[in-house]
Amino acid sequence: MAADISRRNILKIAGAAAGAGGIGTVAAANPASAAGTFAHPGMLHTRADLDRMAAKVKAGAAPYKAGFARLTANPHAGATWRANPQPTVYRGSGSPENYRTLYNDIHAAYQNALRWHITGDTAHADTARDVLNAWSARLTKLDGSADRFLAAGLYGYQFANAAELMRGYEGFELARFQKMAREVFCALSEDFLTRHNGAYITNYWANWDLTAMACVLATGILCDDRATVDRAVSYFKHGKGMGSIKNAIPVVHSDGLAEWVEAGRDQGHALLGVGLMGTICEMAWNQGVDLYGYDDSRFLKGAEYVAKWSLGGDVPFTPYTRQKGAPGVWSGTETVTEAAHADPAMVRPIWAMIANHYTKRRGRSAPHISRIAAQAAPEGGGGDYGPNSGGYDQLGFGTLCFTRDRASASSPSPSASTSSSSAAPSSPRPQGGRGDLAATGSGDLVGVAAATGVAALAGGLLLLRRRGRSGGDMS
Repeated sequence: MAADISRRNILKIAGAAAGAGGIGTVAAANPASAAGTFAHPGMLHTRADLDRMAAKVKAGAAPYKAGFARLTANPHAGATWRANPQPTVYRGSGSPENYRTLYNDIHAAYQNALRWHITGDTAHADTARDVLNAWSARLTKLDGSADRFLAAGLYGYQFANAAELMRGYEGFELARFQKMAREVFCALSEDFLTRHNGAYITNYWANWDLTAMACVLATGILCDDRATVDRAVSYFKHGKGMGSIKNAIPVVHSDGLAEWVEAGRDQGHALLGVGLMGTICEMAWNQGVDLYGYDDSRFLKGAEYVAKWSLGGDVPFTPYTRQKGAPGVWSGTETVTEAAHADPAMVRPIWAMIANHYTKRRGRSAPHISRIAAQAAPEGGGGDYGPNSGGYDQLGFGTLCFTRDRASASSPSPSASTSSSSAAPSSPRPQGGRGDLAATGSGDLVGVAAATGVAALAGGLLLLRRRGRSGGDMS
């Protein structure tokens, strides 16, 4: 049933988010970081996660065995991989447009690091270390069209995750890598979240903000920088751009589904956005910050919507209009009236992490997510979903990395702090394809007229038109 929205009601894209109380966790967020210190490793994988993978693979347990087979079959996971670092990486324009070299090396570093943690084979650790060191010794700049911001966000968070797995390994130049992460990747991502490349705040779709947030959060964790982590968390909750949670998921319907704004664009980018928001939630969770449960588990409702739609189900949709372009360059509007076509055969390795959090850690029902996760299993990684950059937008291997047992009801509730200086943390109550997905098809900001932009509206507001039926919750 669609939400009832009068003409006088407008959803504020930039407004303050509602209270942080989520529903239903029976597992604690990382206690080390809840106490004010950083946990390492502590991005997508904790020490307990890595130990679980190693033990389950050694025992030949399902579905870990099948997940590990996907990893070992991937050419990026081979210990013979050699890095090809560049001083400048271009994406979208520039010569040579060489960003493929970067993302292939990142996935090789990550997959070899993961394989080392699971098997103990130091040949893979040496390969991961050497790839990371080679790039931190040479890379000084990301350049190109507006897509350089996508490169900073996507490859920044992924590179940081690979480095986090190698922290403390002999010969790994952590300090040099941290410097590169801050100056080459995070600086661009923070600039995007602040200025949005000079465009109207609604010009860029949600996935642009989400890539930037993921990079800022991962860099903060890698560098033990609480202020940087806080900025990412604050933007997730209250940011003005389309990637903050109430802008990416603007309408909660009475049937419990919450529409994903990029469902009005296309399926590939909607899947990219869900995967990125899940990545942000998982990294934050492992540092004691519960974004999964934020605003009454809004992400769960949005992910269920995208899962149902991607499986071919009917979902409600509230039309919206957004402003696109840049002040003084070009200005226009676009109205989206229905969800785009979805292909049930399109697969991205994003669902295992989300399904296991909500159904195993929290004991929640997530029928559509559970179904699509089963369909995608065992999940592969970069290189398994096509040769273009869209096939490398997620690190993947969720079946191997995130399958877990159901948490015990006696586990403590999280008491995580989201910031050293922010308000009270959330305290959830126990309760049970294809192509370059990040590309815009536009040139740089001087060509913003061609950018497909993001869902929102003039002045940072999303105007929602009355639907034919009523009864929904517009939170």
